[in-house]
Amino acid sequence: MSYIKEYQSKLKSADEAVKSVKSGDTVHYSEFAMASHILDEALAKRKDELRDVIVRTVSNYFPPKTILSDPEKKHFILHESHMSAATRKLHDQDLCYHLPISYSECGQYYDRGQIPVDVALLRVAPMDKHGFFNLGASNSVGPNVLDAAKTVVLEVNKSVPKCLGGNKEAVHISKVDIIVEGDDKPLVEVPPAPVSEEDKAIAALIMKEIEDGACLQLGIGGMPNTIGALIAESDLKDLGIHTEMLCDSMVDMYEAGRVTGRKKNIDPGKMVWTFAMGRQRLYDFLDENPACASYPADYTNDPFVISQNDKVVSINNALEIDLYGQVCSESSGTRHISGTGGQFDFHYGAFRSRGGKGFLCLSSTAKSKEGVVSRIKPIITPGGIVTMPRSLVFKIVTEYGMTKMIKGLSNWERAEELIKVAHPDFRDELIKEAQKNKIWRRSNKIDN
Repeated sequence: MSYIKEYQSKLKSADEAVKSVKSGDTVHYSEFAMASHILDEALAKRKDELRDVIVRTVSNYFPPKTILSDPEKKHFILHESHMSAATRKLHDQDLCYHLPISYSECGQYYDRGQIPVDVALLRVAPMDKHGFFNLGASNSVGPNVLDAAKTVVLEVNKSVPKCLGGNKEAVHISKVDIIVEGDDKPLVEVPPAPVSEEDKAIAALIMKEIEDGACLQLGIGGMPNTIGALIAESDLKDLGIHTEMLCDSMVDMYEAGRVTGRKKNIDPGKMVWTFAMGRQRLYDFLDENPACASYPADYTNDPFVISQNDKVVSINNALEIDLYGQVCSESSGTRHISGTGGQFDFHYGAFRSRGGKGFLCLSSTAKSKEGVVSRIKPIITPGGIVTMPRSLVFKIVTEYGMTKMIKGLSNWERAEELIKVAHPDFRDELIKEAQKNKIWRRSNKIDN
């Protein structure tokens, strides 16, 4: 069956397509590297015709023109559920509001109508002979958005990789209202984050904990990518991938023969992911690659799905942790940095996995206006967001060492373990604060 006539009947310019947006609507962009600058720019031109349009994004890699065009927020209001560098700057300028989510549940927010979608503005790969448009480098909540949307607008881009499922990785033309042919610019390339000496030290500690047959999840940042590079150079065997983010280092691991997925209990032989961000090499690797399986986040991030694989190793970054074991990974006080993402989901899923391990990593210190400060604190900085509650934390790693499993330890035992991996210059002060808060026992186990 040919879908060419239907395609032609739905084809419009970007300017015509965004006329479907009305005042008071909620508009959802594609997520991560898949966001459409073409549809955003067209919508920004309609600023003076519209009021109170909510623009919903996830880690938008560019500052939307809609938002930049309206600094008074009368016409467009940005809701972002995981800050990128671009949207973090907008948040600092009071031009962006954070929308907290639990990533494994966020599909249900759309299914239940908690997040309405009047118009979906999504970027996709070209239609295939069966009438399907592939969602490319972000499956995530795209299928839920498409089901919830009153109007579906697709920007077709020939540079989008066709990413195989999994499931729900494509949308049929019968569900599409308007098609826009884009400029075919390549997806944004996101270079690996800089790697510090602390990252290298932390990665070396974690490498000792990874076994043959482990199933890996790596978070965002320099340190997880460093671990990926070390794995590629190691002699580890039959590793699996079940992650939310597929990154450059996972291509290195696969091509080095470290990743086979043979030991996985679910999706054996497949690198399972929900979004990808990296260099062009990563997008080329994904294109029509049957070794990779794109799934929505309500599958990849479900802790009860994650835990079905054995030896799950979850590795994520944190911003600070207090002596009670509470972990903040998304804000510095009230300044928002990122979001919950999948950290909670994978850390919890790793604990439930047979032989699983969860690592939350941070350098022991950070630079601030006050000078060098400890990232291990008596209490979370006021206004800071607790990403991982103290009851669920597995192990904490700094360049000075790795704690025991925090789960199952009393308050004073947690404080002792955390002070052991704090920077030596701050240990005495942390002990005094622990004593003041009645979570210290004189055990003489801290080596200054």
